[in-house]
Amino acid sequence: MLEVSVVDINKKKVGSVQLDDRIFGQSVNMPLLHEAVVMQLNNQRQGTHSTKTKGFVRGGGKKPYKQKGTGRARAGSIRSPLWRGGGTIFGPLPRDYSYRMPRKKMRLALYSALSSKIEDNSLIIVDSLDGKNGKTREALSLLKNLNALDSTLIVCDDKNNLIYRGVKNLQNISIIDVSHVNVYDLLRYRNLIISKEDINKLMEVLS
Repeated sequence: MLEVSVVDINKKKVGSVQLDDRIFGQSVNMPLLHEAVVMQLNNQRQGTHSTKTKGFVRGGGKKPYKQKGTGRARAGSIRSPLWRGGGTIFGPLPRDYSYRMPRKKMRLALYSALSSKIEDNSLIIVDSLDGKNGKTREALSLLKNLNALDSTLIVCDDKNNLIYRGVKNLQNISIIDVSHVNVYDLLRYRNLIISKEDINKLMEVLS
């Protein structure tokens, strides 16, 4: 088991918590992390791009000029892909980019991303994340005390917590639920802030 310090909102140590080695003690597997991130980004694509072939471009129903005797190359439609205003050859059409990795590989990638936070000393466990008034000023003060103003992901299991409203207007700061912890967000943000109660819930969900 890994022992990590627990701090208060002023970053003073107030205790410690035991973390599961299977979740937070893995070696960082970069190829697996890359595969997981590519999958998540592909799943976010809308895939609504569309182009028209010559059969779908308006016009071009009449042969532009006679077949022979003009000295020009034969042409059957002004909407040929070779002509200006014509169709597109092999252009993109609407499609679904989403796919799924095997569940075991996705779980290992998540373990690897969490372990990277331990390796980089960027995991901050606080005794409580309860917001008092939901003001941006309050959230800003909290992050400033924890030296996590630049790029931070906050994990909070309570949707009614006022901390959600407080960080909404802050740049480079994001807050998600324990059940929504994912590889892309863990790697996108430098710091990870989570309460002692929520990290126990996270370990319970992942174990």
